[in-house]
Amino acid sequence: MDSPEITLANYEAVAEVANAAQATADIGLFTTNNLWILVATALVFVMHLGFSALEAGFVRRKNVVNILFKNAMIIGIGLLTYWFVGFNLMYPGTNAGGWFVWPEFLLHPTAADMTPAYGDYTYWSDFIFQAMFAATGATIVSGAVAERIKLESFLIFAALFVMIAYPITGFWKWGEGWLDELGFYDFAGSTLVHSVGGWAALAGILLLGPRKGKYTKKGIRPIRGHSMPLAAVGVFLLWFGWFGFNGGSVLSANPEYVSLVFTTTSMAAAAGAIGSAITGYLMFKSHDVSMVMNGILGGLVGITASADAVSVNSAVIIGLIAGMLIPLSITMFDRLKLDDPVGATSVHLVCGIWGTIAVALFGNFESGIGQLSDQLIGIAAIGAFTFSFSFLLFFLLRKTLGIRVSEEEEEKGLDIGEHELPAYT
Repeated sequence: MDSPEITLANYEAVAEVANAAQATADIGLFTTNNLWILVATALVFVMHLGFSALEAGFVRRKNVVNILFKNAMIIGIGLLTYWFVGFNLMYPGTNAGGWFVWPEFLLHPTAADMTPAYGDYTYWSDFIFQAMFAATGATIVSGAVAERIKLESFLIFAALFVMIAYPITGFWKWGEGWLDELGFYDFAGSTLVHSVGGWAALAGILLLGPRKGKYTKKGIRPIRGHSMPLAAVGVFLLWFGWFGFNGGSVLSANPEYVSLVFTTTSMAAAAGAIGSAITGYLMFKSHDVSMVMNGILGGLVGITASADAVSVNSAVIIGLIAGMLIPLSITMFDRLKLDDPVGATSVHLVCGIWGTIAVALFGNFESGIGQLSDQLIGIAAIGAFTFSFSFLLFFLLRKTLGIRVSEEEEEKGLDIGEHELPAYT
């Protein structure tokens, strides 16, 4: 049989079919990646419900409405301030470098930003995913200063914190600023989200002082949360949402990395529970469920910096150590008379620092010592800026509006004092 005649027209037809097939495949991959980012965004949104339930369970029943009000407002404040200036401050453009780039206001997408020319996802997907992260930092502060902070002062703090402080340090790494050029590594935010919230919480605690009756001449008086079932629901919602928090930070639906991140995240959380349970029992000779719940969260925070860059075996070690740090850290803060009703400083600050250091100890990097130096510089710089910003802002609020409710209002509860509405009839 004679071979068909090969002509230029045949070549062009074959090339056109191949190009069309490739274009279809590219659009399919782009759609899949974009869809995963949006699913991850929804999971991170669920974390705000988790924080609300956790904090509500860990405070007394007379302050539950106040906690719920603050967490509802935080997501509103976070989205709007990030839309107004935060996103452009954090991501001013590629290869920006440096410490700060003056941002534009509001969002300015182009037609090309809705295509693969922008990335593996659209501009809108990028914004809404990052905005959910931004609000998380202020939520961390909410629990630490619970039961004695004035509502209006806290909301002003949250607005300025999400609009200015969080985006600036986020730019240093994720916006291709000076820490990114240095080599600092933080996959999903052990430092850039969690310890940032922890540093701000520490500043607030120092200026607020402890709750009335927490530290007495006879020693430390435990102030128990009113609902451990509600707190437990919050923890499991947070673990669930963390699949989006870490898994979405792959920034694509890459099956290898997303599945690895899901696994390292869960294994670290599981090990965190074990580490806190054993250490807590050795220290207090009791099985404290609040320690285990915070141990799970500590493991999740600890793995967040390196979930894509460590083995599953290493993730277990990172989570185990994070869990062990929880009772040690909570005890340390109590001895320093730094009152944190939900343990936010231990979970997010201490375990966030540990997780960022663990990147250099367990990550797949060529220079362990050099990477450790980069990590320590990043921790110190972000900590110094965030703590200073937060302390100054809380201090100014204390001198103007005041930041602490009256003793009478604290005694009867913020639900009545601030909202005239009890959580339970």
